[in-house]
Amino acid sequence: MSTPASGITGDGAERSPEELRDEADQTREELAQSLDELESKLSPRKRVEAIMQSTGEHIQSLKATATKAVQPSITTMIRVDHSHVLAVFRRFRPGVSESRKAALVRNACLALEVHGQLEEEIFYPALREVAGPSEVLDKSVPEHDRMRALIRDLRARSFDGSNGDATFHELMRLVLHHVADEESVLLPQAEELLGDRLGELGMRMTRRRLELLGPNWREVAASTARTFPMAVAALAAGVLTVGWLVLRPRRN
Repeated sequence: MSTPASGITGDGAERSPEELRDEADQTREELAQSLDELESKLSPRKRVEAIMQSTGEHIQSLKATATKAVQPSITTMIRVDHSHVLAVFRRFRPGVSESRKAALVRNACLALEVHGQLEEEIFYPALREVAGPSEVLDKSVPEHDRMRALIRDLRARSFDGSNGDATFHELMRLVLHHVADEESVLLPQAEELLGDRLGELGMRMTRRRLELLGPNWREVAASTARTFPMAVAALAAGVLTVGWLVLRPRRN
């Protein structure tokens, strides 16, 4: 999909370069403010630390009781996904090199595609079964469809910097709204209504995630290395190790 090269508005009027720059600056400021507000509620760093602490406790439990399986809650897995994408969004800012911007876009797009498919296959059906009619659930899949359309647009551009900034900003706005709905409505509702099923659903999501990511491990590794500093990359590696511990064949 191509984009207009000139600053032509919908009514045919031509905008000056100064007006275009002002609009881009305003968009960046609005997105930064939205991210700040949402991150202050979600606390991604604290959440990741809490997940890793919980993971360590799970590993100790595995050592103590070999027959007990680790079953990460599906709502915990979804919150970790949200934190990951928000962390990617925070790194997409002016002054970042074009090659790193491209890596950020690739990383976010793949993470969002996998996350959306996991929710549609596992989380939404399970929640709808116990929750009944839900306005938030009804609009979740159409929002995923819009997200996928923006991702196809970004990939068709062979993203090389400013020519995809506006589309990625639109994707950010959509995802921020979607995450806010899930964090404030769907996840608390799931934790109240699904109860003992949260662990079993989390295990299903973990298995399915590994299946979906399998063909894309090289892209995951390359884009993650360009997206996050070494400390966070090591943290992510720890989470993947736990996934292997949970799913590997067990000996008698």
